[in-house]
Amino acid sequence: MDDRRLEILIGNLLRAGVMLAAAVVLAGGILYLAQQHGQPVSYHVFHPGGEDTRTLSGVIHSAMHLESVGLIQLGLLLLIATPIARVAFAIVGFALERDRLYAIVSTIVLVILIYSLLHAT
Repeated sequence: MDDRRLEILIGNLLRAGVMLAAAVVLAGGILYLAQQHGQPVSYHVFHPGGEDTRTLSGVIHSAMHLESVGLIQLGLLLLIATPIARVAFAIVGFALERDRLYAIVSTIVLVILIYSLLHAT
């Protein structure tokens, strides 16, 4: 695998990830508007989502049941996962090119990304 091919594959991965995330968020937004169109909206008090939108399993469960907020959350999670998948893919590409320095640096970046996601407050 050469550098040009790796760049093309990573570009396609990023494009597909963003398009998929946008499609899921759009579907959730349309569903949300269809389900909530007649309810009055109050912006004076913030109402956080329920437990089903605060955990990964809750978001997946909610999205599988075509709940609009769950679909929107799933789309946002896909958007967050896209650059993480890019870094993971870069590690594999650099390893196939036998470029140890970039593979090690990319691995460090991936570890930092995963750590920051798992330990965010």
